[in-house]
Amino acid sequence: MKSKNELKLPPKATLKDYQKYVMDLEKRRGFLQQTAIEKCLMLGEEVGELFKAVRKKEGLKVDKKNSKFKDIPGELADIFIFILSISNKFDIDLEKAFINKEAINKKRIWN
Repeated sequence: MKSKNELKLPPKATLKDYQKYVMDLEKRRGFLQQTAIEKCLMLGEEVGELFKAVRKKEGLKVDKKNSKFKDIPGELADIFIFILSISNKFDIDLEKAFINKEAINKKRIWN
């Protein structure tokens, strides 16, 4: 049975909705005290786990005996959560930042 206080995203969640969701879950789980530096370090760990999962999926040599492998979608989700969390730490509207950065990227010449 689901709790009435369970966090939920709206059916057509926006990036802002995801940022708020992550803020709320960090409050609930007691993670708000973690600093931006701690979040960045944990993001780096998650990126490393993604790389390991991609290496395995792509058939590259990996230490199967001493390494634990996770799934790529799960690692991408973890990375997304940390990016949202870091954005929240600096009060950055990630959707706006994306739009602004993409406006710059569109003007670049890619060879």
